[in-house]
Amino acid sequence: MAERRTPKKNTGSVRRGKMDIPFFAFVLILLTTGLVMLFSSSYVYSYAYYGNSYRFILRQGMFAVIGVIAMLALSRLDYRILRKFAWLIYGGSVVLLLILLIFPPMVSGMDVKRWFVIGPLNFQPSEIAKFAVILLLSSLISAKQKKINELSTLLFLLFLIGLVCVLIIAEPHLSATILVLAISVVLLVVGGLGLPYILGGAGIAVGGIILAITTGLISYGSDRIRFWLNPWAAPKGEGYQTIQSLLAIGSGGIMGRGIGQSRQKHLWVPEPHNDFIFSIVCEELGLIGAMVIIVMFALLVWRGFTIALRAPDRFGSLMAIGLTVQVGLQAMLNIFVVTNTMPNTGISLPFFSYGGTSLVLLLAQMGIVLSVSRSSRLEKG
Repeated sequence: MAERRTPKKNTGSVRRGKMDIPFFAFVLILLTTGLVMLFSSSYVYSYAYYGNSYRFILRQGMFAVIGVIAMLALSRLDYRILRKFAWLIYGGSVVLLLILLIFPPMVSGMDVKRWFVIGPLNFQPSEIAKFAVILLLSSLISAKQKKINELSTLLFLLFLIGLVCVLIIAEPHLSATILVLAISVVLLVVGGLGLPYILGGAGIAVGGIILAITTGLISYGSDRIRFWLNPWAAPKGEGYQTIQSLLAIGSGGIMGRGIGQSRQKHLWVPEPHNDFIFSIVCEELGLIGAMVIIVMFALLVWRGFTIALRAPDRFGSLMAIGLTVQVGLQAMLNIFVVTNTMPNTGISLPFFSYGGTSLVLLLAQMGIVLSVSRSSRLEKG
């Protein structure tokens, strides 16, 4: 009589393969386009204020190279290792946010506390905090999947999210707060949170932001809403940047003036290489060029979701979703601000806006998504 064999259990091994080429290509296309538009939008401002037309593009190009190297290196790292450091990174980001609030503003002349300045470098702890929240939530939700709708688990997760949001909004940095909240909601929903909790939490979050603005907790918020509704009420004051942005967008027409041909970048749009770079994009590339860039962001998000669906475990899936949603939401909010669809919240356009350390962090996070794409479930039985 033949010996009866007991089937082997699925060990859950993971096989490492090639990274997702379409996602990598979308990142490189956006990065290259961003660098071209950064140079085009910045050289007049750079020469006028620093006597060197290449100041911003050279620095951004250097950080882009560092970021691509970091992206490729992290794409080869087993992303599951990051789970061991989730609490450490979260705790470190909270400490950095606290230090930033305790000490005076780190950038002279600014009335907000968002930056650390270390020699020639400056960075925003909120950038690290966004990643920390994504990493920790991905780890906890995947571990507590069956308990996600238990009140004690949900309150614990909300406390972790709320702590970071309170510290960021105290800087104040409304756009980063909105991003952290939105990404957290997406992860909770994907993690299986029930509809009543979702609706209730969304109501509380929106109500809290409105209350913070109307009561003066966010002192600049009410003014920005007023000038958002009517920027021409202060054409030389609070509404100036929005008006110049709309003029740039409108003058671009369907086809645009051509790369390098923007008029508004000649010291009309304030700091055109930063948050309002998309207005210069619209002026030089026109509606068609702007739509192509928006489609590229949409394709990046789509491919990120595809990677998440193919991830070998829930942790990798949630992390890929969170990091991809961050890019998509940030791009959407920036475009909304530049087109005056929503109040100015001071949010940058991923891959385009000037900021070396933020670009390196962004590319590093894209490397983590590529790391997830390299892994697939290896069934044993």
